[in-house]
Amino acid sequence: MTVRVLLPRLLSECTGGRTSVALDLPAPVTVCALLDALAAEHPVFDRRVRDETGALRRHVNVYVDGEEIRRLSGLQTPVPAGAEVMVIQSVAGG
Repeated sequence: MTVRVLLPRLLSECTGGRTSVALDLPAPVTVCALLDALAAEHPVFDRRVRDETGALRRHVNVYVDGEEIRRLSGLQTPVPAGAEVMVIQSVAGG
């Protein structure tokens, strides 16, 4: 199954400048498995998105078809075929 992952420009430096990545993954897939697949190709991306325990960093939000995964099943949220997953990293400043 194919899943499209959208990334902000801030994280694109970790994926070779790409703001969109299409992944072909065996079904069924969870957000955790999707992030694992991205981490295999882009380890720096993974360190920016997840902490040492594998949990999402506080300043990172992930949406599956517009729904925030923290309001669903977290990293165990299922990702349906053809889904659009958006990873957003908060930016703070003053």
